[in-house]
This record gives sequence, structure tokens and C-alpha cells, in this order.
Amino acid sequence: MIKEKGKIQDNLKEQTKVLKEMIDQSHNIVFFGGAGVSTASNIPDFRSSNGLFQKKSGMTISPEEILSHTFFINHTQEFFNFYRSKMVYVDAKPNDAHLALAKWEQEGKLKAVITQNIDGLHQLAGSINVLELHGSIHRNYCMRCHQPFDLDFVVASQGIPICSSCGGIVKPDVVLYEESLDSAILEKSISAISQADVFIVGGTSLTVYPAAGLVSYYRGRKLALVNKTATPFDTKAGLTVCGNIAEVFRQVAL
Repeated sequence: MIKEKGKIQDNLKEQTKVLKEMIDQSHNIVFFGGAGVSTASNIPDFRSSNGLFQKKSGMTISPEEILSHTFFINHTQEFFNFYRSKMVYVDAKPNDAHLALAKWEQEGKLKAVITQNIDGLHQLAGSINVLELHGSIHRNYCMRCHQPFDLDFVVASQGIPICSSCGGIVKPDVVLYEESLDSAILEKSISAISQADVFIVGGTSLTVYPAAGLVSYYRGRKLALVNKTATPFDTKAGLTVCGNIAEVFRQVAL
């Protein structure tokens, strides 16, 4: 068992070295990340053994149903009760993965961060060109008059957040199940991926569509996957790194 563990560690060290070389030699990198990027910031993902979908919510329906457009419309109060307690982490801070990506962007290497996360940690770490496929908890708008509101307003509201101007419901600017992705963000993501030299995908199981389908737009030969578990695209990657993305990126960014 000890020998086997040592072998795995050696492999991870070699994989990390190859990833570092890929990044050092490129000035046209695009990163696509999922929930695993933020788990080191104590934000749970949805589908792991410790994820949100595995935890009891005190309700008889799944979190996936609660986070649907239908549930939001028909059970708005219950939606916000769940949303505030399970989807908003106001004290979360960027981890080594977020910081490394911001560093590579500042160095002119990274051209875009495409994320499925809604926590805004990439921007907090210093990244500028962030394409948020599923929106952000930091943007909220009145469904009637479209007045914008910040996260503090939603968190401080009792029950359903109501617009101070017209009395409409204030909805988080996040993509719920049954809702479509923002076409402009999707087009920018496809453009960035198709033009990338190095494409790094990390912290995602690549099982949620249409986001997972973005990988197919990559035209290069330097696809790197960094994830704790295998993904459906592992056989198509030039490099797979099996590990915690925050730890891997911390080593690469040294």
C-alpha cells in the first residue's frame, strides 16, 4: 500500500511538471472550470460524496428541483430559503486555483476564464476576463423594472426580496434549471476556446450540458484536464492530472 501511494504521488509530480511546461510555453491559454475550483474555498460542489446533492435539505424534493425555474415561480419563498442557506457563501475567499489563474492573466498568458460557478471568486482574486456561464450571485435584478441590486440586498432581505422602486420580485442573475444559457456569453466562450493554444479544464466532471459540450470546440492539441476523478473526455486529452486543482495550481504557479 505504501509503495502504491508513493507511485501515485510520483505520477502527480510528473503530471504537474508537464502542465507547468505547457503553461510556461504558451501565451494563449483558456481555462474552463467547474465547482471543484471552489471547493477549496469551502463551497460544496453538487455531485461529489460531500456535495450539495448528497445532503438532506429538509425537503422532500431534490436541490435540482428547487433550483429550477418552475420551482422559483411556484414556490418563490421556499426557493429563497434554500438559495440563501445553500448557494450563497459571503465569507468565501479565493483559493490557490483562483489566484494562479489571475496571475497567469496578469502575465499575459491566460486569455479567458470560463466558469460554471456563480460565486464571483475569480473576480475577487483579480481575474478580469471571466465568462460566467451560469451567472453570478453578485448580480440581481427586479423582474418588473429591471433595477439592479447587489448581493447584500438579497442576503439582508426577509423572505422574498422585493424591489424598492416598483415592488417586483428581485431575482438572482443565475441560470436555473430549465433556463437557457446567455447566448452572448456562450458565443464568447466558444470563440475563446476555438482560438486557444492551450486549453485547461479543471474542477469539473464534464457531465452537465450544454456547458460540457464546450470542450468539443477546442481545435488544438494541448488539452489538459485537472480533476479529482475521471471525466468522459480523459481519452481525448493530451494530459490528465488527477488531483485537487487548488493544490496542483499552487505547485504549477510557484
